[in-house]
Amino acid sequence: MIVDLHNHTTLCNHADGTIDEYIIQAIKNKTKTFGFSEHAPMDFDPKYRISFEQMEEYESSILKAKEKYKDKIEILLAYEVDYLDGYMDERVLNADVDYLIGSVHFIGKWGFDNPEFIGQYEDEDIDQIWQKYFDAIEQMAKSKLFDIVGHVDLIKIFKFMPKKDVLQIAKNALKAIKEADMVLELNSAGFRKPIGEAYPSKSILEEAFKLGIPITFSSDAHAITQVGQNSSKLIELARNVGYTQCAIFRKRKREMVRF
Repeated sequence: MIVDLHNHTTLCNHADGTIDEYIIQAIKNKTKTFGFSEHAPMDFDPKYRISFEQMEEYESSILKAKEKYKDKIEILLAYEVDYLDGYMDERVLNADVDYLIGSVHFIGKWGFDNPEFIGQYEDEDIDQIWQKYFDAIEQMAKSKLFDIVGHVDLIKIFKFMPKKDVLQIAKNALKAIKEADMVLELNSAGFRKPIGEAYPSKSILEEAFKLGIPITFSSDAHAITQVGQNSSKLIELARNVGYTQCAIFRKRKREMVRF
């Protein structure tokens, strides 16, 4: 996996390993462009993200690593931002970074991907839950604040699948992603979850390909062993669908590279 744009640090309070260790593992993996995209601060759910006061520390640490390893690998600086109305902050949205990943981890204020709150799936029709999730993805895309869509079908994490056709549920979100000229990440974290497959599913990726939505690759690593884990499966999935190029970003400007 020559490109790996979604990875975390210990500053998010739920990851292990140093910045150097992640980079060294990426170099071993023969990755050419490796991005850190820490969970951006917001005044909600502070337990699982950096604070506003830590932004300078985080950005400085990544930029120092970028310089340190410049002859071996390209390091990029980014944030993964929760799309949550009323909580996104200009300090993050206007940060001097290479790209912003927009992700949906909350339906309303329900952290649907957190095992602590898994019981809430029993309180509502599963089709409605999925639709609310993809409605949020659609609104996130329409905001045009972000460069990359994070784990676009994260709602499948615990394998609570809808009765309705997934593509029907996701179609408007995918159209909005295309219209916003965003990039879809192939994220290997799903292999580590109950769903046991990549984000997105092959069917969603096929639809994205038909729409001409570009892709990139991500480990979404929260531990050293996760850097590049299952990368061959992501590459195979992308190639089987028909993709031959993936996106990288520098200072919010996209470039496509062959993989």
